[in-house]
Amino acid sequence: MARTNFDQLLEAGVHFGHLKRKWNPKMAPYIFMEKNGIHILDLHKTVAKVDEAAAALKQIAKSGRKVLFVATKKQAKEIVAEKISGINMPYVTERWAGGMLTNFPTIRKAVKKMATIDKMTADGTYDNFGKREKLQIARQRAKLEKNLGSIADLTRLPAALFVIDVQKEANAVHEANRLNIPVFAMVDTCCDPTNIDYVIPANDDAAKSISVILDAMCEAIKEGLEERRLEKEKEEKESVAEEKGAKPRTKKVSKVAEAEAPAKEEAAEESAE
Repeated sequence: MARTNFDQLLEAGVHFGHLKRKWNPKMAPYIFMEKNGIHILDLHKTVAKVDEAAAALKQIAKSGRKVLFVATKKQAKEIVAEKISGINMPYVTERWAGGMLTNFPTIRKAVKKMATIDKMTADGTYDNFGKREKLQIARQRAKLEKNLGSIADLTRLPAALFVIDVQKEANAVHEANRLNIPVFAMVDTCCDPTNIDYVIPANDDAAKSISVILDAMCEAIKEGLEERRLEKEKEEKESVAEEKGAKPRTKKVSKVAEAEAPAKEEAAEESAE
C-alpha cells in the first residue's frame, strides 16, 4: 500500500519547483515539464520515492534507533516541532550548531549542563545564588533549551538524518556525509541531490507540501515503533513461558505421592493380615 498518492501530492502543491533559471541540472530526472518559467516535478516519481524512504525509516524505528529531523526554515519549524515531537524523535528547528554530529561529545556536555541546572533548581541549590547569578543561569538555561532542548534525549549519534531544504541545511548534510549517516531529504529543483541517500523530489517551501511528506514519514516511523513494541512483548511472554517450563515439577509429584501413600500403606497392612 502506497504511503501517499498522486492526487494528495498534487493538492498539497508538492509538484511546484523553482524558476527554470534557478534549477540544478542534476534534478533533471525528477522534473516532468516546465510551465510559465517554473519547473514541475514528476509526482509519480515522488510517490515512489516517498514509499522507499518511508520503508527505510520504518526499519530504523523498528530497530530502536533514532532519526534526527532538521528544518530551520520559517515555514517548516512549527510543522516539524508538532509532528516529530508526537513520535518521540529528536529534531532541530532553531539553528544547526556546528559540530552537532562531528563533535557530538561536546554537544552532549552542553545537554548535561542543562540537566545540571534543572537538578539545581529541583534540589533548592539555585535559590542560594544571588540575583545576578540567577539571571545568568536562567539565560544560559533558556539558550540551551532553545538550541538543544529537542535533542536532550539523543544519547548517541542518530541512525539517519531527515532534512527539509538541503541548501539551507548544507552543514548538517555535510556532517552526516562525513560520518556515513544516511540522509533523507525533501529536494527541490534548485538543489543538488548528489549527497542525499534518499531523495524525495518535492516542493520544500510550501507548508502543505512539507506537512504531507512528513505525515507519510511519521506514519511509517509509528508503524516501526509499534512493531518493535509488539515484538518485545512477544519475546517477554516467550521468555516467561520458557522459565516456567524449565522449573522442576517436584512439588506436584510429591503431592501426588503424598496422596497415594496412605492407600499404599492400607493395602500393605491388609496383605500382611
